[in-house]
Amino acid sequence: MNPISPRVLLIRGMLAGLLAGVAAFLVAYVLGESKVDAAIAIEEAGAAAAHEHAEEGPVSRALQATAGLGTGTLLYGVALGGIAALVFCYALGRLGRFGPRATAALVSGGLFLTVNLVPFLKYPANPPAVGDPDTVVRRTTLFVLMIALSLLLAAAALFLGRRLAPSLGNWNASIVASLGFVVTVGIAYALLPGINEVPADFPAALIWQFRLASLGIQVALWTTFGLAFGFLAERAIAPAAAPQEAVQPTS
Repeated sequence: MNPISPRVLLIRGMLAGLLAGVAAFLVAYVLGESKVDAAIAIEEAGAAAAHEHAEEGPVSRALQATAGLGTGTLLYGVALGGIAALVFCYALGRLGRFGPRATAALVSGGLFLTVNLVPFLKYPANPPAVGDPDTVVRRTTLFVLMIALSLLLAAAALFLGRRLAPSLGNWNASIVASLGFVVTVGIAYALLPGINEVPADFPAALIWQFRLASLGIQVALWTTFGLAFGFLAERAIAPAAAPQEAVQPTS
C-alpha cells in the first residue's frame, strides 16, 4: 500500500461523513419525525388539560423537521467522519492483516458499538414530553459519562487482546477481550444510576418506536460511513493495478 498523509484520509472521512449525514437525515425524517410530532401533540394536550400556555419556539416546527434536522445531521456526520478517519489512521495495520475496506468496516462497527449502542442500552433516547426539565443536566452528564466509559473499556479490551494474542492466539485472545468488555460494561451499568422519568400515562409503543427510530438513524449513519469511507480510503491507499511490460534483453 502507498504511504499517505492523514490529511488526505481526514478529508475523505469528512466527505464520507457528509454522505452518512444525508442517509441519517433521510431515516430521521421518514421514521423519526412522525414520532416526534406525536409526542409533541401529547405534550400540548397535557398542557391544555392543565390550562397552561404552551410556548412556541423561535423556530417553527416545520423548519425544525426539515432545514434544522438536515443541518444538524450533516454537521454531525462530517464531525464524526473526521474523528473516525483519524481512528482509521491509527487502526490500519494494527488490527491484523486487514485492508482499507475491512479496517473501515471494523472502525465503523466499533464506534457504533461504543459511542451509540452501549450508551443507548443504559440510557435510551426519549421523545419530547418525557423527562423532567430540572434533571436535564444530570441526564446529559450520565449519558456522556457512559460514552466515555464505553470508549475507555473498549480501548482496554483491545489492549488486553493484543497482549494475550501471542500466548492464546488471535481467536482466543479476541474472545477473552470481548468477554472482558461485556463484563465490565455490565458492572458499569449496575453502578451508574438509572433514569426512569416516563409518565405513567405516556404510550409505551410510542416510546419504543421513537427509540428504535433513533437507533436506526445511527445504524444508517455508521453503515453508510463504513461503506463510503472504505471505498474512498482504498482508492487513496491501494496502488493501482497496472500491468507492466517486462523489458526483454536485446540480442
